[in-house]
Amino acid sequence: QVQLVESGGGSVHLGGSLRLSCFFNGNGMAWYRMAWYRQAPGKERTFVASLTSGGYAAYSDSVKGRFTISRDNNKKIAQLQMDTMTFEDTATYYCNAHSGADYWGQGTQVTVSP
Repeated sequence: QVQLVESGGGSVHLGGSLRLSCFFNGNGMAWYRMAWYRQAPGKERTFVASLTSGGYAAYSDSVKGRFTISRDNNKKIAQLQMDTMTFEDTATYYCNAHSGADYWGQGTQVTVSP
């Protein structure tokens, strides 16, 4: 069984930076593709970024060049560095682990303010 625990959310000013962390509570993190999704109020959950253990990273067009996903399988942590943030980045961010089955964290709120 896998449990994902996010941290690092909060409020940030326009153009600022924030880093989210996701602790992988379980075994075999290396077998999972780690990803971040987000859901803005009244909208569907959408893909933000993903990273395999092999180092293949993917990003949505809206965050490419501004966000960076990373992982450390030994420390059982995945992170999302968010820079040059915009109002459109305001959302609840969810950590995801995928390897056949999908596991989700509880979400962490990120708010970008003027």
